[in-house]
Amino acid sequence: MATKTEELQFDAQYIEKYSQERNEPQWLTDLRLDALSRVQELPMPKPEKTRIVGWNFTDFEHQVETSSLRSVDDLPDHIKSLVGQGDTSGNLLVHHNGQSTIQTLSEDLKNKGVIFTDFATAVQEHGDLIKKYLFSEAINYDEDRLIALHAALINGGTFLYVPRNVNVEVPLQSLYYQDSANAGFINHVIVIAEESSSVTYVENYLSEQQEGSAVANMVTEVYVGANAKVEFGAVDNLSSDVTTYVNRRAYVSRDGQIEWAIGHLNNGHTISENYTALVGDGSIGHTKAVSIANNDQKQNFTNNVKHFGKASESNLLIHGVQKEAANSIFNGITKIEHGASKAYGDQTQRVLMLSEKARGDANPILLIDEDDVEAGHAASVGRIDPVQLYYLMSRGISRTEAERLIIHGFLAPVVNQLPIDEVKEQLVEVVEGKVN
Repeated sequence: MATKTEELQFDAQYIEKYSQERNEPQWLTDLRLDALSRVQELPMPKPEKTRIVGWNFTDFEHQVETSSLRSVDDLPDHIKSLVGQGDTSGNLLVHHNGQSTIQTLSEDLKNKGVIFTDFATAVQEHGDLIKKYLFSEAINYDEDRLIALHAALINGGTFLYVPRNVNVEVPLQSLYYQDSANAGFINHVIVIAEESSSVTYVENYLSEQQEGSAVANMVTEVYVGANAKVEFGAVDNLSSDVTTYVNRRAYVSRDGQIEWAIGHLNNGHTISENYTALVGDGSIGHTKAVSIANNDQKQNFTNNVKHFGKASESNLLIHGVQKEAANSIFNGITKIEHGASKAYGDQTQRVLMLSEKARGDANPILLIDEDDVEAGHAASVGRIDPVQLYYLMSRGISRTEAERLIIHGFLAPVVNQLPIDEVKEQLVEVVEGKVN
């Protein structure tokens, strides 16, 4: 069975009409058309040790109906519970079935020049910034077939811009949810933190289980200026009918810092790449990610850091839990380029398997082209420590409860990094549901 990209249902005429209906500038229409022309000639991504034959990447509805939400109060209760309270609730984007439905940003941040809006609005009102950063340093749209497909069909996303010397002290949140069968999430997110600025951004992806076959093809570009800091939190919780391909990339300048905290909690097949380019001297990139796989789910995660700048620093901390007949691959790659002297790169990957049929594979990779550096890695794949289990059970805790506590402790290093309490609670709740 071939991977489903051969019979592409969208042609150049459709793309041009779609772009014109959105009143997009000609340069963006041309970009879409050029990306579409490359789809069939580019290779499919080749995730290490994961066969994607038969996965659906193109059979979806590109434009679907959305609701007429006007405020947070109109959201379903299980969605509303994810929205931060107080100052956070005033800095929110809600996207329903690929379209922006709620947008709020405090007057204080507006007056400071912060831009926080959906992708389509940003193209209309901030086209010069979009043109400057879209598919620039962090990612190119001709890298593989699915990225090119994404570029041609972008139908949603978020644009966040923080001017120089502006420190955003409250988190900004984007919430995407889908309740239409066969819908396509083709989201593009751009986060820009100019020199000496700081911001925390959190996004949630959710979908309702449908009798269909949906697709999520998502790309994020984060640009961290000199001496700037970005905290990026994400909880991906898409249903089992959604096939997910997600790329999150960061480009970090001198003394800049990116902090990734990501919960991979999708229920369907998933390919995920998280890539950080530490370009400037003294740049820092920390990645904390957690995942839980169950049923016969297949997942492939690649966390990749490249050191270009002198005295740059990276750390990867990846924890995964495998249940039932799930199969996940965890690739950690730390590359220190020639000239990146005094660089420090460390990575730890731990995989916990809860059944005989579950499979997890941790692949730590160090690629060092410079002598004066410090780097290390650690990886473990195994089952629950019987000593820990015995210790808890000896205190009157049941085996089931003891396993639950151990799993929560195993995942805590990532969970505790999420900056919005409501999102952290959601992650814990989803983890609880999957564990049970």
